[in-house]
Amino acid sequence: MSQSDTDSKQLFLNIKDLSFKSEQYVVDLIRYLNESLPQLQITREAMELEIMAPIKLSKRVIKLRIKKFLYRKKINGEYRPISMRDVEKDGYIIKEKKMIELSYY
Repeated sequence: MSQSDTDSKQLFLNIKDLSFKSEQYVVDLIRYLNESLPQLQITREAMELEIMAPIKLSKRVIKLRIKKFLYRKKINGEYRPISMRDVEKDGYIIKEKKMIELSYY
């Protein structure tokens, strides 16, 4: 392992639901993350973003930036970042919020 491998961690961001809504949102998200956190290296592979971040940068900072992006695009009522439950992959899924419709009489 080189020095740069030990100083960075790999996170994944599943953007499947967001890309179904609009591909432009995905492009804007990548641009926003690069501008707000310039120390990140982001590559896209189909429906997933691979993020290389410094070890000292917490996952929470990335989650907050994603939430801020959703708020600025006014889609925070429709989507939210959820932690991945995969053992091999660490990161977030941008999931569509489930809407419960209750009909009252």
